[in-house]
Amino acid sequence: MVVHTHSFTLSTPARQDFFDVTDEVVRVVGSSGVVDGVLYAFTPHTSCCVLIQEESEDVTYYGTQLLLQDTMNVFAKIVPPTRHEGQYLHPGPIHIRNAAELRGEHPSWGLNTDGHIVSSIIGRSEVVPVQAGEPVLGEFGRVYFGDLDSVRARERTVVLTVMGE
Repeated sequence: MVVHTHSFTLSTPARQDFFDVTDEVVRVVGSSGVVDGVLYAFTPHTSCCVLIQEESEDVTYYGTQLLLQDTMNVFAKIVPPTRHEGQYLHPGPIHIRNAAELRGEHPSWGLNTDGHIVSSIIGRSEVVPVQAGEPVLGEFGRVYFGDLDSVRARERTVVLTVMGE
């Protein structure tokens, strides 16, 4: 069995957004040598997600595909965006103090509880079958990385592992 792992980073803005990573997924699967197996796409960031969705083609003024914006609009109704301290229990005073002292973070960077909650609902990984050396995504399926943390621009990582024969 072949196991091939590849990581890449994305620069994300200070707003919730999605990034189509399908071309990188296809490239990594193709270069792995795996003909039949699985691809595991994962992000280690707890306020991010990986999902498979149809390509919407139409986009918002920010460039977010409409179907993905619709998804975020639905989540905003059940998990309102964090706008001020105290809106959610997290982050508490200990977390804010430790973030400042240990990581040099500004207190406002802790206002990302909604991103953490939505990430835990959508999930931080996807498993995709690989057949004939290609990921099986269906006719319209695309792989997206979502950064659901709207407090600051960041560098984010996606890890792709291809396993099989």
